Amino acid sequence: MRDIAMEVYEKMKVGSTAWIRPIAAKGDTVETFQGVHEQARQMADDGLISISTVKRQEDGLIDAIRILRLA
Repeated sequence: MRDIAMEVYEKMKVGSTAWIRPIAAKGDTVETFQGVHEQARQMADDGLISISTVKRQEDGLIDAIRILRLA
């Protein structure tokens, strides 16, 4: 499984925000994207990012996460 959260993090500058979303062209689906929330929470616990928004579909699955790069 790709580390989508880290891929987005590495492209960001300190202090910037970004949305993490599944990319169908890279084989991501909403179902496989659910693990990214755990990756992002671990990065937040490590002080690398702050999670500002988690968007969910009507069925409760996460389809986007907005993060702020801290370090």
